This record gives sequence, C-alpha cells and structure tokens, in this order.
Amino acid sequence: MVMTAPVSEATVRDVLATVHDPEIPNISIVDLGIVERVAVTANAIEVELLPTFVGCPALEVIEASVVEALAPLGRPANVSFTWRVPGTSERISETGRARLAASGFAPPAEPSDVRCPYCQSALVAMDSAFGPTQCRSLFYCRDCRQPFEAFKPI
Repeated sequence: MVMTAPVSEATVRDVLATVHDPEIPNISIVDLGIVERVAVTANAIEVELLPTFVGCPALEVIEASVVEALAPLGRPANVSFTWRVPGTSERISETGRARLAASGFAPPAEPSDVRCPYCQSALVAMDSAFGPTQCRSLFYCRDCRQPFEAFKPI
C-alpha cells in the first residue's frame, strides 16, 4: 500500500521509529540514536544514519530495512551513512537504554561503571573486551552469575 497523503519529516521519523536493530529487535534505530538527518522533497526521502562502529556488519541490513519501511510513503528513499557527525553512545535514548537492559545487554558505560542488566549489580568482571561484534564486550556478573554483553561507549 502506497500513501498518497503529504509526507513530512515527522511522518518519516515516525516510520523510522518502527525500524529495529537487526541484532536487538526490541530497540529501534531512532532509540539507538543513529538517525542523524531526514529530508523530504517532492521526489524523494533522504535519510542519513550514523554508524556506531567502522565495519559494523549490520549496516547493509539497517539500510535495506529503512528503504523497505519507507516504501509505502511512495517516494524513493535515499539512505546513506555519514561520518560528518561523530556517533556517540550519548545519543541512545532513555527508552533505548531501558530496552537494551531488558534484552540482557548493559547499556554503554566505561568498564568500571558497567552494571549487570539482570540484577543491576556493580560486581561484574570483563571476560573479554571483544564480543561478538565490535561494539560489544563480554562481562560476567559475580552476584547473579550471569554472563552478558555490554555495549562499548563511543
């Protein structure tokens, strides 16, 4: 179904809030803070995204998901990634941080400030600075004994 109503930046941002991170499906790219710019013209929709890390394996999937989500608006979507503005973990919304923790991931923090997403304990130990992706590290909670991943601060 293609919309015929006028398309605004707010409409596009509402649609982008429904595009979820491919690795953590309960958090949107808006809550992750990677939507940098949205521009709507008579002929197209332009979206600039901020990659969290160089070489992030999810970038192509995110780009395709954005194009697919915007297709019903009836205009071509030009999606690009930019380094013009540095990405920072401070862009993650409070909702995004809560959803990360609810998914078993510690939100970005310095290693000495990481808390267990399961029991909120500060008695955690980093098992490895290198997790399954460049943006995450592996930790272990000494209280509840759960392993978990923590997003690296950028």
